[in-house]
Parts: sequence; C-alpha cells; structure tokens
Amino acid sequence: MSQIEGAVAEAAAPLGTPPDSARRAESKWRRRDRRWGYVFIGPQLIGMSIFVVLPFMASMVLAFAQWDGLTDLTWVGLANFTAQFQDPLLLRSIVNTLVIAIITVPIGLGLSIIVAIALEKLKTRTLYLLLFFAPVVTSTVAVAMIWQQMFRADGVLSETIATVFGVTPPDWLGDPSLALIAVCIVTIWASMGLNVVIFLAGLQNISPSVIEAARIDGAGAWRIFRSIRLPLLSPIIFFSSVVAFISSLQTFDTVYILVANAGPDNATRTIVYHIYDLGFGRFEFGPSSAASVILLALTLVITAIQFGAQKKLVHYEEDAA
Repeated sequence: MSQIEGAVAEAAAPLGTPPDSARRAESKWRRRDRRWGYVFIGPQLIGMSIFVVLPFMASMVLAFAQWDGLTDLTWVGLANFTAQFQDPLLLRSIVNTLVIAIITVPIGLGLSIIVAIALEKLKTRTLYLLLFFAPVVTSTVAVAMIWQQMFRADGVLSETIATVFGVTPPDWLGDPSLALIAVCIVTIWASMGLNVVIFLAGLQNISPSVIEAARIDGAGAWRIFRSIRLPLLSPIIFFSSVVAFISSLQTFDTVYILVANAGPDNATRTIVYHIYDLGFGRFEFGPSSAASVILLALTLVITAIQFGAQKKLVHYEEDAA
C-alpha cells in the first residue's frame, strides 16, 4: 500500500518535483487523512468513554467501598462481596435469571429455526418477516405494557383460556409459580424475530446442490435437516445462543414494567433488578456494584463454557475440508 500511495503522490505532484517533495506531499496527505479519521471516530470514543469505560471503572471502585451518593466514600474491602453472597435475595435473583436463560434460549432458538424453515419455503415472505421483526424494533417498555394488559385476569390471554378450556383463568402476574413463566413468554416473543432473520439468512446460504445430492441419495426431510442443515447452521446457532444468553442474563426492563416490585415473593427478581434495587432503591451503591461484578463474572463463566462446548458441537465447513 505504501508503494501505491507513493506513486499516487508522485503523480499528483507537479512535473519536475523532486522525490523528497513528493514524499512530503504524501506525508502531509496522510496526516490530514489521519486527522479526519480521528474526527469521525471521536464522537464514538467520547461516548464509549463517558457511558461505558468510566461507569465500569467506577463500579469496580465502588464494589470495594460503602457510599450512598451523599456522604463520604468509605473503603470496606471485600465486605460488600461477603454480604452479597450471604444475601438470600442475591441467590434468588441468580436462580431466577438462570431459569429465564435456560427456558428462553433453547425454546426461543428452536422456534426461530422452525419459523425460518417455514419461511424459506415461501416465495413471498416480506410481510411475515416484518411481522416477526416488529417486536425487535419496538420499545421493550411498550411490549411489556401490552403483555401486561394481556396477562390481566380479564385480559385477552386469560379470557381465551377461560373460553376455550372452560376453566378459571390463571393469575399470570400474581401467582409466584406463573409470574416467571410470563416473563419468559414475553422474552421469547420479543426476541424471536431477530433470530428468525439470522437463521433464514443462514439457511439461504446453504448450497442447493448439497440438498439436492442428499435427496438423490434418498434422504428425507428430517435426515436432511439433521445431517446437513443443522450442522451447517451450527456456527450461527452458537453465535445466537451466546448473544441470547448474555441478553437473558441482563433481563431488567421486562421485569420492571411487567411485574411490580419483582413479582409476588420476588418470583421475578433478576440479578439486574437486584442491582437496580440496591443502587437506586436503597442507595447502597457499594453492594450494588459488588452485585454487578458478580454478574460480570457469571456472564464470563457461562460464555467460557459455551466457547468450550463449541469445539464438539459446532461444525465449520473448513473442518470438513
């Protein structure tokens, strides 16, 4: 690239310009180009520094201190972590968060694959993609409020169950055994559209000649899916599962809007809601930061497990070659 840029600089220089002048012109052009590059990436760097790097550093510091936002900061060492691990609400929050992840990720990805395969067979699928993708671009607050009305005792979902099955409609948001399931339903519905689009793109990227060769060999639809489509989709499934697990571990706005005060008996209390409650409900920013560090460690552990499992579960075309 340096030779090409040098040739461009020499060509742009006036006739008779000595080589050192051409190099100076090239150096001046590169400095100007570098300055414009900093101008374009500057807003992003400033925003990331203010809203990501500084809060992360502040939370790491506050995790080892006691501070209510008004009084002086007091260093307490590991006392915040010790108190959090002894807090039953933290354990309840972690369990609820893991239950949401274990339920929503496999079911959500499975339904997305089924819908993507069904849409692949359609010649005109634009309308269906818009309908499935609409919840993804819709505000989570709006989605939670709509589902909150549907889950009411006199809501659409409860009335439908009562009419079809002739039973008393369940109290979705008031029953501790159903509140977390309601959160999972909303989460699956709201996130499925993005995975459908991703899986549909992956299915369309599979060579038709491979599918046709399998059919000639007598493979049925299930065998083609199990032996060809699923292995070739495994890198995309792995990517989507990592993103979905991280997203489910950060569940907050759905719980905050859908169920008041983390549900009955803290049935829907997630770890992010626990962090919010400590920091902005009780103004205990030290324990809140310690809980956020625990969430970071939990996320890293789960992601590391997923990356470790990909060696056996994920099939790459380069491996076959």
